[in-house]
Amino acid sequence: MPPPQETRLVRYSEAAMPSRYGLFRAVAYRDVFSGIEHLAMVCGQPERQELPIVRVHSECLTGEAFGSLRCDCGEQLDSALRIIGETGSGCMVYLRGHEGRGIGLANKIAAYALQDSGLDTLDANEQLGFAVDAREFEAAAAILRDLELTKVELLTNNPAKVSKLVAAGIVVSRRRGLIGAVNASNSVYLASKRDRFGHFLEPLG
Repeated sequence: MPPPQETRLVRYSEAAMPSRYGLFRAVAYRDVFSGIEHLAMVCGQPERQELPIVRVHSECLTGEAFGSLRCDCGEQLDSALRIIGETGSGCMVYLRGHEGRGIGLANKIAAYALQDSGLDTLDANEQLGFAVDAREFEAAAAILRDLELTKVELLTNNPAKVSKLVAAGIVVSRRRGLIGAVNASNSVYLASKRDRFGHFLEPLG
């Protein structure tokens, strides 16, 4: 059995992080067993709020850095940081090692190739020999506890993320969706998230 995340995660460093969304405090964590580093972007003093706004976001290089239209990850990241910044208080927990629902960058590109041949995102991951979703959120829960954010309003469309955080000891009192734009490149992907993963998404055009 792996050790509890609190014994694995070390608050390594922190500094002010002015951004186009407002002034944040970047708090870096390191998993001493895997070496993976995560980041919490804290705005204001959310620990003093009755129900702080929190986004737990999985790393997506293609969507965030390169503006890929195959997913809605970049839009969700932008929307969540904008909401937190405009509110003046909240926290974004950015989880690295979650690329492609935990299968890694190169395998995600391989999954994209399978999707181009007709498979959807779920079947592509399985054809490559991976779990449908290999992500775990115990590290996120440990970060939130360290930041004294144990009762939150969670920005997510993903019911599994809610249930996994609740199982890890975080009280999710309210959920708020993040709806991005539908385009020709992501419509099948979003439909799969809605129909096969149960994401809370409005009917797609």
